[in-house]
Amino acid sequence: MYSQLQARSLHSPRKLIVSRGARGKMLLLPLIAATYFMVSGGPYGIEDILGGAGYGAAILILLVLPFAWSLPTTLMVGELASAIPADGGYYVWVRRAMGQFWGYQEAWLSLAASVFDMALYPALFVSYLGRFYPSLTAGWGHYGWALLVVVVCTAWNLRGAPSVGHGSMAMFVLLLAPFVVLTALGFWHGFRAHPAVQWGGEHSQAGIALAIQVAMWNYMGWDNAANVAGEVENPQRNYPLTMLWSTLLVAVSYLLPVIAMALAGISAVNFSTGDWTNVAVLLGGPLLGLAVVAGGALNGFGMFNALVLSYTRLPMAMAEEGMLPRIFARRNRRDVPWVSVVFCGVAWAAALSLSFERLISIDLILYGSSLLLEFAALVVLRLREPELMRPFKAGNLGVACVLGVAPALLIGYALYAARDEKIGSISALLLATVVALLGPVFYWLTAMVRSIKRS
Repeated sequence: MYSQLQARSLHSPRKLIVSRGARGKMLLLPLIAATYFMVSGGPYGIEDILGGAGYGAAILILLVLPFAWSLPTTLMVGELASAIPADGGYYVWVRRAMGQFWGYQEAWLSLAASVFDMALYPALFVSYLGRFYPSLTAGWGHYGWALLVVVVCTAWNLRGAPSVGHGSMAMFVLLLAPFVVLTALGFWHGFRAHPAVQWGGEHSQAGIALAIQVAMWNYMGWDNAANVAGEVENPQRNYPLTMLWSTLLVAVSYLLPVIAMALAGISAVNFSTGDWTNVAVLLGGPLLGLAVVAGGALNGFGMFNALVLSYTRLPMAMAEEGMLPRIFARRNRRDVPWVSVVFCGVAWAAALSLSFERLISIDLILYGSSLLLEFAALVVLRLREPELMRPFKAGNLGVACVLGVAPALLIGYALYAARDEKIGSISALLLATVVALLGPVFYWLTAMVRSIKRS
């Protein structure tokens, strides 16, 4: 099949970055666990949805978004990842469909977003660690622990995709175990004490808008799993299954704790990031509170570890095709692009010293732009390569054409809602737009250097 894919390429001869033998492949369950961390990492982070919208609206948002936001993306990823199972994932899809320029923009948008994104997860780890022993994270200790997360995850990723996948499975169980107990206690308290359930309440338009943005944030990132398709066992079968099961897992792990807290009579007013710990102490005592805190630390570590696996395949794929120096394509004996992993690790470590906030609008404009390019690639490949073998197909051509409409509308709404967000005196959306527009500049510089080398 791979030779057929190469022969049908519409661009200059190149090789698809596929796996180098069956040794050391990631199996289905580790892939599902890694995808879960690339997207979610558990219920941590959804507290602001409750505080902004209340239980009734929050449950509605968490029910609707999997169909309007996640499902179209997982269908698109399921088709493209199974049809073109290449390391570099969405970069390879977009380049194949629309050419080198747009492929470069896809990779640039994703890597630029990672600079803002990846500094957050070590900080999340440190913030929960500080709840155990505040003195450990005081002063330079905060930076030291965050740097340790980067170093450990970089070293872990050098052991290969299967190692990251199996580690994600273990962290998945440890992270969700306290929420299983917390959810059970919430239902038990509700059925036993019959407290008044506060489904509604007064909530501002800004609060609802924030809840939708946060929910979009917590339901995005499905395409990241496709970047390691060349290192997955039987990707034609396993990617569609992974998209299905991970979507169900994420939705259930968000909805059940929220419903349980509503039935337990816990007030959603002023519910914000970190309040899961307080609720755990209230319903289950200090030990459950500590378990939730430990899960929060695992959340930050596990998400960073899984996303290192994803993002570091982009420089490797670009180097394979001459868009970056060939050194980024070097692999170790475990078939890991070790130069790309180390380089990205150093870049993210440098970003730890910057005081990034969780600016959802910046992530949405960069991630959203790259996502829309992927939906465009889905349609273009249907038109230009109808004979391409597609083990999984996301409906007919009409379905493929409308699949990206709901995500595009949601992205547009989120950006409109965040139009007044500022970084100091600078508009966050303006900053994200400037970052996105640097992509064409760097592409033309790269093309110029390549032209000089050829002459």
